Amino acid sequence: MQKLNLDFDSRDLDKQSLSEAELDRLIGDRDYKFFLNTRNELYRQQDMKNKPPSRPQAIKLLAKNPNLIRRPLLVRETEILFGFDEETYNQLKKSK
Repeated sequence: MQKLNLDFDSRDLDKQSLSEAELDRLIGDRDYKFFLNTRNELYRQQDMKNKPPSRPQAIKLLAKNPNLIRRPLLVRETEILFGFDEETYNQLKKSK
């Protein structure tokens, strides 16, 4: 994002994790499963693909295990983008 010269605020979730309340607000009406990092060891160990946690359980797990959150996570007003997609980020830059 820096390379694309996008103006953004960042937060290192390993140093300043999201609280359960913040995660609940961030997820809102979205499917909470999109926030789960499928490459995370805990995700695989608990077979979350086949046995996903409930929303409240997922929020607790995400708050306690920030690496379980799919990243990068870009929040722009009411829109949330997961992962890095240079083309999408370029579109954001154009729509500034």
